[in-house]
Amino acid sequence: MKQSLTFIPTLRETPADADVKSHQLLLRAGFIRQNTSGIYSFLPLGKRVLSKVENIVREEMDAINGVEVLMPAMQQAELWQETGRWYSYGPELMRLKDRHNREFALGATHEEVITSLLRDEIKSYKKLPLTLYQIQTKFRDEKRPRFGLLRGREFLMKDAYSFHATRESLDQTYDDMVQAYTNIFSRLGLNFRAVIADSGAIGGKDTHEFMVLSEIGEDTIAYSDASDFAANIEMAEVKASYELSTEEMVAVEKVATPDQKTIEQVSVFLNKDANQVIKTLVFKVDEELVIVLARGDHEINDIKVKNALQAKVVEFATEEEVQQLLNCEVGSLGPVNIPTGIKVIADHAVAAIRNGICGANEAGFHLVNVNAERDFTVDQFEDLRFIMEGDSSPDGNGTIVFAKGIEVGHVFKLGTTYSEPMNGTFLDDNGRSKPYIMGCYGIGVSRVMAAVAEQFQDEKGFIWPSAVSPYDVHLVPINTKDEAQVTLADDLYKVIKENRFDVLYDDRAERAGVKFADSDLIGLPIRITVGKKAIEGLVEVKIRKTGEVFEWKKEEVLDHLQSFFSSIND
Repeated sequence: MKQSLTFIPTLRETPADADVKSHQLLLRAGFIRQNTSGIYSFLPLGKRVLSKVENIVREEMDAINGVEVLMPAMQQAELWQETGRWYSYGPELMRLKDRHNREFALGATHEEVITSLLRDEIKSYKKLPLTLYQIQTKFRDEKRPRFGLLRGREFLMKDAYSFHATRESLDQTYDDMVQAYTNIFSRLGLNFRAVIADSGAIGGKDTHEFMVLSEIGEDTIAYSDASDFAANIEMAEVKASYELSTEEMVAVEKVATPDQKTIEQVSVFLNKDANQVIKTLVFKVDEELVIVLARGDHEINDIKVKNALQAKVVEFATEEEVQQLLNCEVGSLGPVNIPTGIKVIADHAVAAIRNGICGANEAGFHLVNVNAERDFTVDQFEDLRFIMEGDSSPDGNGTIVFAKGIEVGHVFKLGTTYSEPMNGTFLDDNGRSKPYIMGCYGIGVSRVMAAVAEQFQDEKGFIWPSAVSPYDVHLVPINTKDEAQVTLADDLYKVIKENRFDVLYDDRAERAGVKFADSDLIGLPIRITVGKKAIEGLVEVKIRKTGEVFEWKKEEVLDHLQSFFSSIND
């Protein structure tokens, strides 16, 4: 492609509203442009990268017998109402009405649509298993779009759905999908981890996220320094052992703690370590108020609370609800002498606290020398806290280290979460009606592009891996008024294209400095510069990744290109 005939509006200055490097460079190098908050146009270079990511995804999906379809982005509300997600999904679901006042949603995900499609067509176990996938635009009304393509309101996604007659069949497809995802992200050259995760609004059990390691990641990964264990911090199991002190229990005392409300304030005021304080929080769990306890130096994990109570919705109780429940404001809460009938759950560490401290359920007062079971009742002890760096790895190998990650893929075992409420059934080999057993598998295609952009760059611009680079070669004649340079550049352009390399030919009448700056910014794997030695049939070649510079003869260019790309694609 001749650069004068395409649309690559590069920028010299960094846009003020671009917070991370990938966003800055995608704008500066002319890959994307923002239309409004969280919504972007992909310009020719950006579209080429997207297409290459899509092709890799398609190849790996097809290799495990996935079949591509395309479903509507506009979905009728009735389907979402069948599963209850019309009411529970939240404000991220974009809703609208047509001229007949019928309600629709712009597709944030397609579980309901694909289930309705299959229930009308697949009636026998003989047609199962079946895996269908699509690559399509999704819509989510993010409260705070940011980081360019990493968190937008409109984005490109590959979502796949598998349907099975047995759990064993689902397990096999799940394993195949995990391997396919591993292949995809490996082919892209990304530094990633597959981590144990929470299913969130999708539902179901057994799920992994694929995380690209990055300092700008919004998720924290807990991984072992001595094994392949990795989990989202929300899901990392704590397998700590807490020794119960042999200290003798003493009588509870009520002490004044004026204006001391936080764990840190109370522990300093009473000259005690935070691990001797019992943290008391009130959660609203499926409309029921529940008291949750943890050690003062630990943080309660609401995902673990939800899973421990097998709840659908868990959120903090409001100050008004807390006041009504315990007749006390937040900051002086405790589990002693609470009204009967209130469920109390606690993290395992609470059971090991001897003569601890907790709120007195009276403003400005705390209780000291409090002990579980003697002074208050716990309905169940569970693993409820976030894992911490330095904790033992749950698999028994090594200790936990944290890293930041960008989620680029997610795989779920949905089971019958959608097929049961939507009456998606088939007849088994005994003629009995059973719900489909389902899996769901997503990759954020446009987010992957941003993750690659974040990992492959330097102070000058992008260093695109060849698998997704918009072009293979940047051909740059320095002086377009020099006949020898133009002739040699034209000849090379023709030969390179004929041999199926993608080449961007900078035929613009710009200064050499501008061309080189744009070339480094765009970041194609190889730059071929046609300069003063064109009359001798010689060109200068720069490898973008290493900065190495070579001089090639015109006759050698094709062989060198084939050798270079063969070596990096092996």
